[in-house]
Amino acid sequence: MTDSGAASRYLDDVYAERFSDAESAAKDALWREVVRFLGRWVPRDAAVLDIACDRGYFIRNVDARERWATDVRDMSEDVGSGVRFVRSDGLRLLDVLPRDYFDVIFMSNYLEHLPTAEAVTDQLRVARDLARPGGRVVILQPNIRLVGGAYWDFIDHKVPLTEKSLREAADIAGLETERVIVRFLPYTTKGRLGARPWLVRAYLALPVAWRVLGRQTLYIARRPA
Repeated sequence: MTDSGAASRYLDDVYAERFSDAESAAKDALWREVVRFLGRWVPRDAAVLDIACDRGYFIRNVDARERWATDVRDMSEDVGSGVRFVRSDGLRLLDVLPRDYFDVIFMSNYLEHLPTAEAVTDQLRVARDLARPGGRVVILQPNIRLVGGAYWDFIDHKVPLTEKSLREAADIAGLETERVIVRFLPYTTKGRLGARPWLVRAYLALPVAWRVLGRQTLYIARRPA
């Protein structure tokens, strides 16, 4: 992509093909349960930023003092009321958002879409500089070691990541690892789990199930105080 407008149009085409309106509604129900689980790392008095927010599945369901969201596409009508939306390429966020400000920065299924491994490290540096000292960076990320060849079933995946390479990139970016759950969520929301909120609740309450079905890694780091 040569500019953010072209990138936006490309992603609009990709996601229109990938998810129906019914599947998007099911994702919202799933995310309500995931956000409830993540609440232990997302305090209610926090200023929270969702980078590459898509339709706002995460940020719309967060209970926080301030909720911010960004995406290269204009998702302002999707993220929900009470969310401050800023349209921007994730790598340019330091030009449009306050530094040293956010208590929690969240990214989900995003880093694999960046053009290079160097861009992944650069994006983590941006997240570090947006976070306040001691603030958290929370990442939900498909793990190619667990997913295997299915990682490349999505045309916009570019960078292969495991929990180890993700941690290495975070170390280079100046973040301190707090917690890594290597096997957390299943790879895709299109299965039976995504369509049944009660099943998501049961799954999240049973870590033994994660070891069987988990293909995405939950990585949590802090900006050094």
